[in-house]
Amino acid sequence: MNDKIKTLQELLAIRDDARKAGKRVVWTNGCYDILHAGHVLYLEKARRLRDLLFVGLNSDASIRLTKGPLRPIVHEDERAIVISALSCVDYVIIFQEDSPVSIIQSLEPDVYAKGGDYTIDTINQEERRVVESYGGEIALLPGIAGNSTTAVINKILRAYNDPNS
Repeated sequence: MNDKIKTLQELLAIRDDARKAGKRVVWTNGCYDILHAGHVLYLEKARRLRDLLFVGLNSDASIRLTKGPLRPIVHEDERAIVISALSCVDYVIIFQEDSPVSIIQSLEPDVYAKGGDYTIDTINQEERRVVESYGGEIALLPGIAGNSTTAVINKILRAYNDPNS
């Protein structure tokens, strides 16, 4: 197994060691189904917020709950390998639920980062309440307009379904 892909117990130990060393943790999460420049730039911004970046990766079952039966395109183990290969990502955890609220509650990351397509009112409100309950910071990071996995999928479909392309 990739040494960056961890269980919750492993992340808790890493977090504890990091805090003892005076380091702080950023948490973010997402599907990262077909990795694109918007994902990479966002993760780089998130990593610059503090010392370590923990990425929660939606499992395949979790993605199907939110994106529908045709997603994900890329299997969770493969997505975890790709995300963990990025130098800005310190650790990855795959979560099964539709929200990683229980992981956030356990880890109590110093910063909870979300993409700029969210506002404080549109992020998961249960996750928001957990972060605010322990005094964590919420960071909303601007993204690149029009950069999404859905846009990539639609571009591929147009290219392969149009005989003139």
